[in-house]
Amino acid sequence: MVLEIRGIVRAQHYAKRGPAAPPQPIRAAPAGTVRRRGRSLDSLRAALAPGARRQETMDLLEYQGKQLFAKHGIAVPSGRHADTVEGAVEAAREIGFPCVIKAQVPIGKRGKAGGIKLAKDEAEARTHAEAILGMDIRGFTVYDLWIEGASEIAAEYYASVVLDRGEKKLLAMLSRMGGMDVEEIAEQDPTAMVKRHLEPGKPLDAELAREIAREARIADDVVDAVAETLVKLADVAVAEDATLIEVNPLIVTADRRVVALDAKVTIDNNALFRHPELAELRDRSSEDPQEAMAKEKGLTYVKLGGNIGILGNGAGLCMSTLDVVAQAGGKPANFLDAGGGSKADAIVDALEVITSDPNVTAILFNIFGGITRCDEIAKGIIEASQRIEIKVPLVVRLDGTNQEEGLRLLAEANLPNLHQEKTMLGAARRVVELANA
Repeated sequence: MVLEIRGIVRAQHYAKRGPAAPPQPIRAAPAGTVRRRGRSLDSLRAALAPGARRQETMDLLEYQGKQLFAKHGIAVPSGRHADTVEGAVEAAREIGFPCVIKAQVPIGKRGKAGGIKLAKDEAEARTHAEAILGMDIRGFTVYDLWIEGASEIAAEYYASVVLDRGEKKLLAMLSRMGGMDVEEIAEQDPTAMVKRHLEPGKPLDAELAREIAREARIADDVVDAVAETLVKLADVAVAEDATLIEVNPLIVTADRRVVALDAKVTIDNNALFRHPELAELRDRSSEDPQEAMAKEKGLTYVKLGGNIGILGNGAGLCMSTLDVVAQAGGKPANFLDAGGGSKADAIVDALEVITSDPNVTAILFNIFGGITRCDEIAKGIIEASQRIEIKVPLVVRLDGTNQEEGLRLLAEANLPNLHQEKTMLGAARRVVELANA
């Protein structure tokens, strides 16, 4: 059974205090929270392969997840959000010492990367905030901090509710071995993780939750509290259309309270129309600017990080074009599928997205006209050249429906720095040559 625990592949079209903190308004992260690197060709192939999961998701940051938990009555440590050093110091004063300064990035292993530090006084809070803000953690820049009261930990558990796509059901999981990755738990003791599928449309039964807790060998005096938390986590998953709810660790404090010390929440993007307050959490700045622009225009675009812009019609032809460009010694900047039946406006939009990438030094159009008409592609290129300044050379290969008309239109337009090629390999070699020049 394959479980989608973390990190769903994304491609266009197809994150020792008193009682739990009171619910606070869930806030979107400020501009510039995280920046993602381009995908590799291999990851793109995986994303577009037959049967690959193409559903997009949104990962909430830890503090956003905890605010969501608090809204549903799950105990979390008191905390404050900050995005500046002075803000972090002020938050630490409000929370009290000792407190924990935590980097907010949508990825795990922050502690091992130095992104979680204990501050015993104001000076340490300032030092840690200065060190963590701007830190790079596995490709994500830290722009946000969560300042949280330190917890006295008596025990650490693992709890999660994930969407098991194979079974088409939510899966509740609980382990007494908290503080480590799911894979480590399974490797060390396969029996330590207790799993139960939840029937669609039915809440997690409290008695079943207690049975899970007892089977996981949770301490007797906190079985009821852990079971209650598991029930509420399942409620969050259903109510908020989450594909992942993970608490690692779920702690027992020195005074035997059960508290969510971490929060990983992944929301199904397709359900955001039901949750406008969650939709506001989408951090546009965390998306690559070209991918964000393409999404707004309804284009199938994935950034790859090279310098040769690619536009084709049909995923198969686009993938082949990427491979041929790589074979010719080039580095594709993107995958952009104009789709079948593309009209001139779609081509204009596509060129606006591709040319907005400052790394692009040449662009290749590889079009095989079937439903898509080559003359419409030509009209789109001509119109785009009138609307926007295209400073890089274009290599165009048109073949198929209305090929002659398309080539005639381009010839009559006499666009500067436009080059026509008859074959895919010839076009790939030409665009590599122009891009490197």
